[in-house]
Amino acid sequence: MPDGAHPPEGAYEQARRCLEIIVSALAEAGARPEDVVRTRMYVTAPEHWDDVARAHGDVFTSIRPASTCVVTRLLDPRWLVEIEADAILEP
Repeated sequence: MPDGAHPPEGAYEQARRCLEIIVSALAEAGARPEDVVRTRMYVTAPEHWDDVARAHGDVFTSIRPASTCVVTRLLDPRWLVEIEADAILEP
């Protein structure tokens, strides 16, 4: 988070923030969410999955990249979710 701010409270809000960062990084590279072919979502507890999936669906509504969700611990215990995305950019 900018300036060391705390992350949003819930899993949905944190997933939305992760996805905002991803969409921004894609735009900087000249890409769009439609260019994403795979996402990996890491959650700290299985019960966060529904909220994370809802946020993922908000961004990737009809795109449907291949996706994986893994339950694990994260380095910063304030975070409940982390998301990675792979995109293919055309030259």
